[in-house]
Amino acid sequence: MNEARPMRIGFMPLVDAAALIVAVDKGFTKAEGLDVELVREASWSNIRDKLAVGLFDAAHLLTPMAIASHLGLGHVRVPLAAPVNLALNGNAITVSPALFEALRDVADASLENPAVSAKALGALVKLREAQGLEPLTFGMTFPFSTHNYQLRYWMAEGGIDPDHDLRLVVLPPPFMVESLREGLVDGFCVGAPWNSVAVDAGLAAMLHFGREIFARAPEKVLALRKSGVDADPLPALALVRAVIAAAEFVKQAENHAEVAALLAKVDRVGVDAALIAGTLEGYLRINMPGEYRRAPDYLIIGEEGSCRPDPRQAAWAYAQMVRWRQARFSTEALTEAQAVMRADLHDAAVGRTLPSAAAIGAFAGPAFESGDVSGYLAAFPIGAKI
Repeated sequence: MNEARPMRIGFMPLVDAAALIVAVDKGFTKAEGLDVELVREASWSNIRDKLAVGLFDAAHLLTPMAIASHLGLGHVRVPLAAPVNLALNGNAITVSPALFEALRDVADASLENPAVSAKALGALVKLREAQGLEPLTFGMTFPFSTHNYQLRYWMAEGGIDPDHDLRLVVLPPPFMVESLREGLVDGFCVGAPWNSVAVDAGLAAMLHFGREIFARAPEKVLALRKSGVDADPLPALALVRAVIAAAEFVKQAENHAEVAALLAKVDRVGVDAALIAGTLEGYLRINMPGEYRRAPDYLIIGEEGSCRPDPRQAAWAYAQMVRWRQARFSTEALTEAQAVMRADLHDAAVGRTLPSAAAIGAFAGPAFESGDVSGYLAAFPIGAKI
């Protein structure tokens, strides 16, 4: 009998790591001949750095972070390969009760519409400036993240320049709730379950689910160093098969209670299983009065071709980097960004070609076409152009 291949994989305590956690804890990786140690980390930069220097063999990683690492943006250049999407969506924009009431006071319609809330935020920012008040502060998990881009896209639709009109600060996901409790931030965008933890503690209201900003945001990937995959793709293919099998398990409603219990363990996500189950079911409490909102696509794991990485997702993420001046546009960099999303490895692992997930979409603004990044960016009044 062949000895199992050891692997160390880093992850953040988020529900969108469910397929990876289930793959290990339910034995899918063992069935593929892998002996995986999952290591819970406190910040995205820790995971990125340990993957870069080889302390991790693979990682649960922000999709834009994987692309930034591959391109050498904001850090040393470490080419990566992402052979499977771990999740689409899963974030929410959450605000303090005081900010929610202030937005409602200036809104001209229901705040459930992100176009309305963005306009209200713009009005509130101007009002605070006129009154000589401190700018509002929002937390997000990392500069190269869909959380950052969801906040910026939403704010810009309200006429706000996020780099000048308010403050955006980086906070690790588990620290978001305490930062709100201590009054260090007025709101944040983070992945589940931390929005629900804040609401459950009576500290916040969920203003918008992430899927209300971008319909199918490429949230997390399983990332490996490209050099290792090129040298020996077999371990990566085995890991992809295990994760896809686990994603199939996670998406089944009858398994949600078991998945929630696994993720609730202190060395995994470590929060109340009921909050995790609500995320998996897409039925979340959104405020202190106890109102709930249902969205079956709040977090997408294993559904609608979501596991298959698509170069168009990378192109979209790169376009956000260019818009917010994190990168200068070049056709070479665009091509390199798309090369991160290894649909070829995904298809080789499953033995067939599957359709990718639906287009990313947005609540406002132009449709994204990967072949016309210049035209896409030119349509926005706020942000960099090519």
